[in-house]
Amino acid sequence: MIAPVLDLPSASVVICTRDRPNELRRCLASLPRQTFPPEEIIVVDNASRGSETREVALAAGAIYVREDRPGLDIARNRGALRASSEIVAYTDDDVLLHPQWLERLVTAFDGPSIGAVTGLVLPAELATEAQCYFETFWSFGQGYTPRIFRAADFAASRHEVFPAWKIGAGASMAFRRDVFDHAGLFDERLDVGQAGCSGDSEYWYRLLANGYDCRYQPTSVAFHFHRRTMEGLAKQIYSYMRGHSAALLVQHERTGVKANLTQVLKWKPLWYLARVRRRLLGRRVPEDHFLWQEIAGYASGILFYLRTRRG
Repeated sequence: MIAPVLDLPSASVVICTRDRPNELRRCLASLPRQTFPPEEIIVVDNASRGSETREVALAAGAIYVREDRPGLDIARNRGALRASSEIVAYTDDDVLLHPQWLERLVTAFDGPSIGAVTGLVLPAELATEAQCYFETFWSFGQGYTPRIFRAADFAASRHEVFPAWKIGAGASMAFRRDVFDHAGLFDERLDVGQAGCSGDSEYWYRLLANGYDCRYQPTSVAFHFHRRTMEGLAKQIYSYMRGHSAALLVQHERTGVKANLTQVLKWKPLWYLARVRRRLLGRRVPEDHFLWQEIAGYASGILFYLRTRRG
């Protein structure tokens, strides 16, 4: 049973953006239609070169925060520190939000063990080859069945890599404000502008390691505009795998779970070797279209981590 809207905790919405004022304007336009209005909307301008981002944010009545250090997780942390509500919800500037997006996210925090909730992210358009390819092989969506990822299950499977990336997508996620006090902030080495990706999944992984449950709630819907060109998609996939390998090493660093290290140094390389062998034998499959970008990104993420690891 859904709790009455008036009984829900307050929520702040954080949008991190850089040099995409038109996308930001479109995203902000979907917030006044929310059935559960946010207490505040915070736009974190992550080192945009001009003033248009600020103008768009202020015209929409949002709180404008400037962060000059490039990096999505750096901007996310700035938003978390500025937010004053009980729930901190994040979305991206290239997203449109269903009117019940925020209400369904916040309603899903129905117990003290739930530290994070993610929503269903669907494609806003499938107009190009690149968008169709991304949705086929790299989709943000995790299906239409609600799921709870329990800390107890995480603790029982420390001998293997827990698939935190299946919890959802950073384009639609929310957290109890107090988890940042207990588990720390986002790791600023990860995601766009730094390692390239996986700042969200590393944080869900860390919440599970700290005893919090995470929930996937597909009734909270957002629509994402995927990259329209194959060239842009190639760069995105390179960044995804760069961030993925770096995040596995960060997870090992923070939790000591050795399965992360084994995955990076053994199982994932063997998986790539099998795919390379298949391709060299002439057996081409669609999911290998960006194989070399994947491998290059994966290796680059390991090198990035070695340069930025903490003692």
